Amino acid sequence: MNPLRALNEGWRTAGDLVFPPVCVHCAGLVEDGWLRHLCRPCATLVTLVQPPCCHICGHPFYGDVHGDRCCSHCAELEPAFRQGRTCILLKGPGRSLVHALKYHRALHVLEDMAGLIRATPGMVDYVRGAVLVPVPLHPRKEREREYNQSWLLAQLFAAAGGPETRVAAPLRRVVDTPTQTALDRQTRQANLKNAFALRKGADINAAERYVLIDDVFTTGSTLNACATVLRRAGALNLDVVTFGHG
Repeated sequence: MNPLRALNEGWRTAGDLVFPPVCVHCAGLVEDGWLRHLCRPCATLVTLVQPPCCHICGHPFYGDVHGDRCCSHCAELEPAFRQGRTCILLKGPGRSLVHALKYHRALHVLEDMAGLIRATPGMVDYVRGAVLVPVPLHPRKEREREYNQSWLLAQLFAAAGGPETRVAAPLRRVVDTPTQTALDRQTRQANLKNAFALRKGADINAAERYVLIDDVFTTGSTLNACATVLRRAGALNLDVVTFGHG
C-alpha cells in the first residue's frame, strides 16, 4: 500500500474509534462492513442494478426478457439520448444516501457512493473514455446548496472510468424552475422547456461520446431537456447515467 494512503487509513481508523460513523439510514453505529456510512444490515438492502435493464432509464427487469427492452415507465419519453444506466434503486438506504448528499450537505457519503458506482456491474466500462456532463443547477440554487451534487457525482464516475474519462460543463441552467419532486412528467416537461442552454464558448465534438450525469432518474424530463440542447449542438453520441432510479 502507498505510504500516504496507509497513513490516511490509519488516521481514519483512529477517528472511527473516537467518533464511530453513524448510519445515514437507521442512525445506528457503523462498526464494520464495506460501506462507511451505512451499517451492515442497511448496506445489504441497497439494490445494485444489473442487466437486463431498460435501455432508456436503466431500471432492471426481473426474469426472462423478450422483445423491446423499454420499460412501461419510459414508453412515452421519446429520449433525445441513446441509452441510459443507473447504479442503484432509490429506496430505503439508497434513498437515504442520495438525500443526505442532496439536502443535508453530507459530503462524507460520497465515499460510499464511489464504492457503489464501482460495484455496479458494467458501470466502469459504461463510462470509460466518455466526456461526462453533469446536469447543471441554476446559479441561485447552487449558491444556496454550495455545490452541485451532479458535478460531484460526475467526478466519482470519472475516477471510476480512469484517466481517459473526463468531466466537462458545456451546459448552463437559465431558468430557475420550481422543485420538480411532486410533479408528473407532462408538468415537468413544460417547466423545463428552454430551461437549459449551451455555455458561451462551449466546444462540442461530434466524434466524442458524451454521458449526461444526474443524481436520480425519475421521469427523465431533466435529462431529456439537457440531451436536446447537446444534440442540437452536435453531440450525436450521447448517453445518460444516474446514481439512483426512483
